[in-house]
Amino acid sequence: MTDYRVERCKTPAECESFARNVEKEYPELAKAARRRAVVLRAAEQGATTEVELDALRAVCAFEEVRSQETGRKARANRTRQSFDKIGIVPTVEKIVCRKKATDGYAALMEAGMNDFTFEAVVLRHQESFTPAAIEQARLRDNEHQA
Repeated sequence: MTDYRVERCKTPAECESFARNVEKEYPELAKAARRRAVVLRAAEQGATTEVELDALRAVCAFEEVRSQETGRKARANRTRQSFDKIGIVPTVEKIVCRKKATDGYAALMEAGMNDFTFEAVVLRHQESFTPAAIEQARLRDNEHQA
């Protein structure tokens, strides 16, 4: 359950402001606010299906993690360009089917945002992906848990 103070934040900007204000004293509350910012930001980006929305959350989460690491706004430009060029689901499929995990996967896992990886998206929406993508997502998930 999310803290009521985080739930009161209605925009990504409000979430970020709240997170900055509580970060030193309540790091878990700041993390929850940033997770909410990810969800709100993704909802603004025009997804037409639940799987697309979930994938956009993953991209927004990566951008959030990378922004926190660098101290400046980060964008997943190549992923977003691929979304525009070939579509969201085909892009996720292509990325997950790679033999080597992406930097985004590693960054999200390290930040404790496992549920925002493309692999997690594939496992939650198996009906939208090929057996090869599902298998690769499972393998990567199992490797991480080992």
